[in-house]
Amino acid sequence: MNRDALIAFLHGSNLISMSAAKETADHFTYKTIAKNQIQLSEGRICDEYLFLEKGYMRGFAHDIDGNEVTTAFCQAGQLAFEVSSFFNRIRSKENIQALTDCEGWYITYQQLNQLFHASPDFREFGRSVLVKGYTQLKTRMLMQITETAEERYSYLLTNYPQIFQHVPLKHIASFLGITDTSLSRIRKELLKK
Repeated sequence: MNRDALIAFLHGSNLISMSAAKETADHFTYKTIAKNQIQLSEGRICDEYLFLEKGYMRGFAHDIDGNEVTTAFCQAGQLAFEVSSFFNRIRSKENIQALTDCEGWYITYQQLNQLFHASPDFREFGRSVLVKGYTQLKTRMLMQITETAEERYSYLLTNYPQIFQHVPLKHIASFLGITDTSLSRIRKELLKK
């Protein structure tokens, strides 16, 4: 299989040279994930650091009443893994599910650590991924507190418009922290503007 998208992702960080990106990509294994397949189940330890080349995935957890709550979306060109479970080697409280047929490249926790120790460039890349992920998480957390549902929806629509073509609206509503009915109302009001 062709690793060009993975190589471009690694090299695009400006922290890994092209030759190092190609060498690093050789450590990743190709996989497919069928639509609706669970990539990670809660209660299991995440052991795959997955670069998603094609498709859409979502993270979700269950609230205290057993309802699914979407916690994240992942699209092509992003990493899909549960960071806390992966790095702390603890059982995940989240699930990761393919929303479409997906293709990607992964390495295991053990392989990732070997690369971290062998390649200072890859170690810097990994650090930058964690910082970026933390920043996105913090931004989302603050948006849930400081912005209205309409503002959160508008942000998602402006910054990730393609999600609306591939992700069921019930998952988008859950991610935004609103009901399906509220999302329908917000969408209708925005169409009037």
